[in-house]
Order: sequence, then C-alpha cells, then structure tokens
Amino acid sequence: MSSEVVRAAYSARAAEYTSLFGAISSTHPADQQLVLEWAGGLSGKVLDAGCGPGQWTNFLHSAGIDAQGVDVVPEFIETARQHYPEVQFSVESLETLPTASQSLAGILAWYSVIHTPPATIGGVMDEFARCLKPGGSLLIGFFDGPAGESFPHAVTPAYFWSVEEMSARLLKAGFVVVSTHSRVDPGARPHAAIVARRS
Repeated sequence: MSSEVVRAAYSARAAEYTSLFGAISSTHPADQQLVLEWAGGLSGKVLDAGCGPGQWTNFLHSAGIDAQGVDVVPEFIETARQHYPEVQFSVESLETLPTASQSLAGILAWYSVIHTPPATIGGVMDEFARCLKPGGSLLIGFFDGPAGESFPHAVTPAYFWSVEEMSARLLKAGFVVVSTHSRVDPGARPHAAIVARRS
C-alpha cells in the first residue's frame, strides 16, 4: 500500500483519530514506561517516525529528550504544531526521511509501519538504519500476528508481524535485536515491540 493511499485514508479521518488516540492518556502505561526507559538511555536527537498528532513526540520532549516528529499526514502535523508549539514537526515520508546519515541517537516507530506492505517494509528499515548513528537505537511497535497477513484496520488495511519475522527484517537491515516485548489486552489485538541497535 502506497504512502499516498495511507495519507488519504488518515487525512479523511484525522480529526476522529486525534479525538480518540491523540493524547498520551490514551496510551497504555506499560508502553509509556517502555518508551521512557528506552529514551532514557539515548544521547542525542530522537525522531518520532510516523508521529501522528504528536502525543509521543511531546511525551519524549517533556521527558527532556531532543525529539522531533514526522508524519506523512499533513492534518496530523498541523494538529501537532497547534498542540505542541515548542516541538518540531514536519510532513515527511518514512521512505525518505529528512535526516543526515548516521545523525540520530534514536528512532521511535510506534505503530508507524503497520500499513507498509511486506514487499516494501525492507526499504523503510534500511532508511531507519541509514539515519541512525552506529549504536543508535530503534524502538518499533506493531500488531503481533502471522507475519505479513493483512487485516481490516479501522482506517485502512494493515499488516501483522510476528516478533520473529520483524526481528529477521531488522537483522537484514543491519540491526541487532536488544529486547522484545509482547502483551495481550482484553478486547485488543496482540501488541509487540522490539528494541534494536544499529550495528
């Protein structure tokens, strides 16, 4: 699925999405703890890749992290700038990030690659690897399930990834998996996250 299709789908429902999920209070406390612990070990600039309406970027900024957010949906970036004027946001595609090679300490990709087809997700992983310093860290969150299987996400079709297959994709892009995390909440799709280091 192209970034143009994803952009159009989220643009059409940006206000609804923001009202439901656009505050850090709507996120799971365990996820907040994981993101804080991950970011606390970084030294340098952190990119929230696929930041949506900016709640996680601001969460990092409020914790003293030098964070900026990018998203392909202009409506999300406009909302983020309005709500968090002290944080830097820009409209960008994950396939071509506006970042110098080996310049980032960390990348947060929290559910931002769930709409990326299996055939093209490797290019996104390569781009993350390009932007990170050697030893830089990636924290990626996704829906845990049969790798590459699509499902009818509320906004636009998305894909499951198993921890094993996502780890393999990261390894192929030049990462070393540091830790994996999974959780099943009642009434929700299984969640997974991986912390990986740029080798």
